[in-house]
Amino acid sequence: MTEPEQSVLASKSVARHLARGALGFGLIGTAIVLASSAGPAALVLAPFGLLALRGCPTCWCVGLAQTISAGRLERNCAGSDCSLRRAGDSPG
Repeated sequence: MTEPEQSVLASKSVARHLARGALGFGLIGTAIVLASSAGPAALVLAPFGLLALRGCPTCWCVGLAQTISAGRLERNCAGSDCSLRRAGDSPG
């Protein structure tokens, strides 16, 4: 059996993915809150938050779903017919 390919958005573990989310959303939130008191220079934090999220917040959510389902779901395609099943279930 081959190793399933991992998405660019997914992480090695759910805990690691949640930590990246906390860092990313924390930096973006801090940038927005500090922008009113420290001025636009505080928005320098926002790109680092997006970098931690590996893109937009939607990308992070998609990566979370992929991280949770990694190794649990298997896609089988034959010609133009594709199906999704739990890993380890017999095809049929």
